[in-house]
Amino acid sequence: MNKFIGGLLGAGLLVASSFSAQAAETTIRISLQLPMKSHLGQNLLMFKEEVESKSKGAMEVQIYDSAQLFKDSEVPQAVGQGQIEAGVASLTRYVGDIPAVDVFFMPFLFNSEELVRKATAPGSPVRAPLDAAIAKTGSKVLWWQAYGGNILLTKDAPLKGPEDMKDKKARVFSKALGTWTAALGGAPTLISGSEQYLAYQRGTVDIGMTGISGVSARKLWEVMNTITRTNNADIEFIVVMNEDFFNSLPKDQQEIITTAARNAEVAVRDYVSTMEADAFKEAEANGMTVYEPTKEEIAAWQAASQPVIDAWLKESGPLAEQVYKAALSLRDSK
Repeated sequence: MNKFIGGLLGAGLLVASSFSAQAAETTIRISLQLPMKSHLGQNLLMFKEEVESKSKGAMEVQIYDSAQLFKDSEVPQAVGQGQIEAGVASLTRYVGDIPAVDVFFMPFLFNSEELVRKATAPGSPVRAPLDAAIAKTGSKVLWWQAYGGNILLTKDAPLKGPEDMKDKKARVFSKALGTWTAALGGAPTLISGSEQYLAYQRGTVDIGMTGISGVSARKLWEVMNTITRTNNADIEFIVVMNEDFFNSLPKDQQEIITTAARNAEVAVRDYVSTMEADAFKEAEANGMTVYEPTKEEIAAWQAASQPVIDAWLKESGPLAEQVYKAALSLRDSK
């Protein structure tokens, strides 16, 4: 993974410049809400380098980071309708059309890295039905980008149990997290990733939710000082491409994109395994306190959260039940 963290930007620019004399046959614009220095941005650079190199300049990949073109919430529609060729969005941004995507946000369901890897592997009984459902919105899933477990951010004191959520305003980024927050007595506020720094700075919310890599990429230690490491949800981003655009490409270009996407996915999944540990250390080095809930506290969180899973299954249809049962089967097979 160091391939796209250490020095890839320079390598990518060299690749691009070596073909600058040629006019690219195909231009692929990708919208990203995070800064380029984030691990998702660096992962896109890895994809860009491979595509441009293997196509010998016939394809050019342009990355628009920090929500320059579209906010995270706008990417599914923008890509599905062909306003842009590709984009990165939180998986949960598809919940309006596909409630089942929130399986990864069912509280404490994916409680280990091993289980997450099994569930997110291409063709897995959890992922495959979701990719197929997303394709019906006009977008082809190129690859999944691991982001890590969800954490809770606060000022001055950790959250030691569900009772600490009561009457608190919390930043959420999915319907399921909003439902979870409300079930525990909190007040959920949907805030995009690019806007959360200001929300914490201005006190719009009392509690933040994100992955630890987001703390580093956005320097959230400047506006929050405490992390509660609940890992109550698995955060996944997906890179999607307009289906019609992909199908219009020559077969050789499709193969280059598909191979580069798979390589990028393997790299980012492996990287996140070590990145999280380093990011927690970086947060502490910048003055944050990291709180690890006890087993008893986690048990209390789980018990209070079960009604959220029950309600989701009741409301979300056959696909949700299918992927939830698949997740339980993967967990039981450990």
